[in-house]
Amino acid sequence: MSLDIGTFRRMLRERLDEELSAYLNACVRCGLCASSCHYYLTDGETASIPGYKLNRLGQVYRRSTGFPRLLPRREHEEALTEEMLESMVDVAYGRCTMCGRCGFHCSIGLDVSRVIHRLRGILTELDRVPKGLGSAVLAAVETGNSMRITREEWVDTVKWLEEDLRLEVSDEKASMPLDRQGSRVLYAVNPREPKFFPLSLSAAAKVFYAAGEDWTLSSRFFDITNYSYFAGDDAQAARFAGNLVSEAERLGVQALGLSECGHGYYAARWHVPSYVRQKSRIDVLSILELIWEYIREGRIRVDPSRNSRRVTLHDPCHLARKGGIIREQRDILRSVVSEFVEMTPSGEKNFCCSGGGGSLSMTVFAERRRGSGRVKAEQIKRTGAEVVASPCHNCIDQLEELDRHYELGVKVVTVTELVADALALPERR
Repeated sequence: MSLDIGTFRRMLRERLDEELSAYLNACVRCGLCASSCHYYLTDGETASIPGYKLNRLGQVYRRSTGFPRLLPRREHEEALTEEMLESMVDVAYGRCTMCGRCGFHCSIGLDVSRVIHRLRGILTELDRVPKGLGSAVLAAVETGNSMRITREEWVDTVKWLEEDLRLEVSDEKASMPLDRQGSRVLYAVNPREPKFFPLSLSAAAKVFYAAGEDWTLSSRFFDITNYSYFAGDDAQAARFAGNLVSEAERLGVQALGLSECGHGYYAARWHVPSYVRQKSRIDVLSILELIWEYIREGRIRVDPSRNSRRVTLHDPCHLARKGGIIREQRDILRSVVSEFVEMTPSGEKNFCCSGGGGSLSMTVFAERRRGSGRVKAEQIKRTGAEVVASPCHNCIDQLEELDRHYELGVKVVTVTELVADALALPERR
């Protein structure tokens, strides 16, 4: 599409509020953010330094909002062009996963990921979203989930997984209920699970069974992913998150339990409520919080010797650093595996795997994504682990690709799968 400079200027004025516009002028160019970014550490390009991205956008912002006469000559000479807009697409989608690590290490606390998120929203309205990410959003709009799974396919998958569960636990009463009214937990999943990773969904069902949880699935809305958040479209992101909350209210449950999905948890638990400002009686919980509750309260028994190989943990950025779920996965793993070893660094300081921010869906940046994943591959190698656990299916897809690309020789699994493997089910008479 042709560049509408007037529209772009208006959007910059409207979408970058006082706080975010202040970020564009506050960077002190200390350079700490460079060593925090997996893109810069692997390509060494100035364009990948978070502070450079921030200052680059700052130049465009100041030029577009009518302040060039107050700026040094070298800056206000740079006009807003089609080429510059394309460079903004590269900055927002191709060199940033919105992982938040640079802001975590910023000497004055600038949150670059929030600025990038807002820039993505502007580019979305200008129809500049990379094709793959836009397709995922459209799929969710048209079908209710990002994988275009029909309701019939979803229900059929749940039914045959339920049959497998009954065989595995030797109990004909074991179930994967659909649309059960008044349950404690409505469980929502990443659609990659029924589509490509049904064992992940089976593992969760087995854990719920062992814990005696009163839970249900919905036949209508089951997708935790929220690619509109990645596109910066907050209004659409709110609608997707609202579908899950409304379904939880319709079914009369107490809590919305979310499968292992970093951005899905962050969007539903923190991001959308922060600007929608609508309170709900429904608690939003990660399945990691539920599982640790089961272990802590003795609702499930686990035998760590059943997971005898060395296990390390990759923390999804949106779940851990931005979402605050850090301790639970560690407590769980120390309970269900024989040998757990941390990456260096770990927890909220861990590096992004480079699969976040919707990057897996944007094939135009695939080579850069694999290249910037070298930081994570090197972290994994240093642990000597045979198994990498990660509570996020987007991360798992990226980690499996890194395993092949860098020949790591590891198995990549969800935390819930390790819990299910360690379960010591009581014998039934």
